[in-house]
Amino acid sequence: MSDTTSAALKGQRFLPVVIAYVLALAAAAASMAMLADWLDGSLLWLAAVGDLVATLVVFGFSAAYRNSSFYDPYWSVVPPVLLAYWILAAGLPIDLRSVLLAGLVGWWALRLTHNWARGWHGLGDEDWRYRQLQAQLGVAYWPVSLLGIHLMPTVWVFLGCLGLYLASGAAEVDGLAAASRAPLGWMDGVAALVTAAAVWLERRADLELLKFREQRTSASELLRTGVWAWCRHPNYLGEIGFWVGVCLFGVAANPSAWWVWLGPAVMIALFAGVTISMIERKLAAAKPGYASYQAAVPRLVPLFRRRWPGG
Repeated sequence: MSDTTSAALKGQRFLPVVIAYVLALAAAAASMAMLADWLDGSLLWLAAVGDLVATLVVFGFSAAYRNSSFYDPYWSVVPPVLLAYWILAAGLPIDLRSVLLAGLVGWWALRLTHNWARGWHGLGDEDWRYRQLQAQLGVAYWPVSLLGIHLMPTVWVFLGCLGLYLASGAAEVDGLAAASRAPLGWMDGVAALVTAAAVWLERRADLELLKFREQRTSASELLRTGVWAWCRHPNYLGEIGFWVGVCLFGVAANPSAWWVWLGPAVMIALFAGVTISMIERKLAAAKPGYASYQAAVPRLVPLFRRRWPGG
């Protein structure tokens, strides 16, 4: 098989997902145009409506193909789209804060989407958590998938994007923040450092995990070097850090908008309270040495790290 043919076959596995997302974007834009007058031109609520409609379109593909992983790239695709919409729709002069934020969000989105694409093997590939849930729920799975796998994450990501809404100036246009954004200041520097460090950490964790999986000789082996020696879930620490950074950009733009903290709050609750606990249970059952790893390496915050037994 030639390299060209191989590349074409690999590209075909993404075609249904690409079609789903193109149609989702078109449906979102159409619904926003139809409801603009009814929502009094609110950039927040129009974005929310478009986000909801797009999610329902993606869910339609998930149900049609019997694969809820159609939704997986939604997490990283939507934030840059929302940011671009709010910046352009607000019609305010594009300042350095918006440019800086767009660059960081774009970097995060490209990294995360590429990480998903690298692991997507086609329509027969689905997140193990979804399959586990389907086995437990049977016929009740698809209503749960709609609410828990599609709609709820859409709400979480939208709340996480409130920092983008503030930093873009859209909140000023809607009258939900101060009349004008604060000028670029030291808080923007902190936000940029936190966001960049978080994306770097996620990328480093992904690359180390990929290399480890390529070189390991047994599925029971543990990755316990590099950033994975700092804490047991450096990728999720980075993801939480990203959303904290986005929030800090919103705080820098409008310090009085306390509701921007809803974003990182829901992300911390999701990752620390739900996602990581599910992964820990699976790893503890599959890897004999995981209990020792848990005892030696912090779960999420790399503080008070103890020495790895024998290492």
